[in-house]
Amino acid sequence: MNQFSKEYLVVAQNASGRNMNVPLYRFKGSKAGPKVYVQSSIHGAEVQGNVVIYHLIQTLKNLDICGEITLVPNCNPVGTNIKAGEYTLGRFDPINGTNWNRGYYFDQDLVTDFVDTVAEDEPLNAIKSRFRQAIKQKIDEKLTDTWGLGLAQQLNLKLQQLAFDADIVIDLHNGPVSTRHIYVPEYAKASATLFNIPHVILIPNQFAGALDEATFCHWWTLQDLLSAKRSSAIQFEVEAFTLEMGSQEVISFDEGLYDAQSILSYLNAKGCLVDAKYSPKEMQRVAVTLNNYKILYTHQGGIVEYLAKPGVEVKKGQPLAKVLNVDELENERGTETLFAPCDLIPILHFPSASVLSGTQLYKCFTHYIQLT
Repeated sequence: MNQFSKEYLVVAQNASGRNMNVPLYRFKGSKAGPKVYVQSSIHGAEVQGNVVIYHLIQTLKNLDICGEITLVPNCNPVGTNIKAGEYTLGRFDPINGTNWNRGYYFDQDLVTDFVDTVAEDEPLNAIKSRFRQAIKQKIDEKLTDTWGLGLAQQLNLKLQQLAFDADIVIDLHNGPVSTRHIYVPEYAKASATLFNIPHVILIPNQFAGALDEATFCHWWTLQDLLSAKRSSAIQFEVEAFTLEMGSQEVISFDEGLYDAQSILSYLNAKGCLVDAKYSPKEMQRVAVTLNNYKILYTHQGGIVEYLAKPGVEVKKGQPLAKVLNVDELENERGTETLFAPCDLIPILHFPSASVLSGTQLYKCFTHYIQLT
């Protein structure tokens, strides 16, 4: 069966100079296979991923695997512990204001220069190994820069070094008030149907700072450039995803088991498990390209009742929300109803009833298609 190990990664030091550690759980199979990396809670309020990893660990104790699976729960203990009253303010580094999920590394020029070093007959496994070393060495240089780095970027780069060794990278997140959805690189569209997730966002080869992009943008760019150089299609078989498993600030062990089994269905299909019975559920799955994942902003502030539920289709002209204006309670301007500008599926909405003008009220699928 598998070899199991547990160690700790120092991700930061607090103001007293004490190390802040996160546990790393590793399962190594007796047979060769893909390397898998799964992390959760880079945003402090997004805690459900820890329950998912708990279920994965309990299951993997009794499953034979191929390759290696590394699990990193609660990968941002700083964000997890930033509390204000009843709420976790763990989305941004409180010192620098940086989004904890936007400090990963991507370098288009490094990829271009690397392709020039690839010999015509160099095997793909050798290319992958050298490329990983090149990226990890560059990350090392950044982490030891004389001028230093902000805390969020330090944390991200340490995690990216672990993740970049993997063939499969899964970053577990939650929305504010949200239904399940997944970010999938366009080249891995077929893999979206291997998860038990009904809503799929297809991502282009554009880096915006997140871990999944820091993984697939490097490999996707290398794949395209090398395919052009060799005049034949090159596939490195590296995939990375962001899984959004529902709402933040809450956990459910039952829902966590569902999401763990969803991940195991994908891993089983990718040859990571031996004689396992996990397979994706028969379900309706819809997808959008990133440019059709729209944000509905508020035109005015007020107190909001959210009428449209995440995951439930809304037709053009149907109500999405009702806004109360406390300065106009005596007249017809006391309330305003917001209507859907087109057919859409709300995926998440702002968590508070009190909103300012310009708030991201809903994020919605528009011009969505059925996945088969």
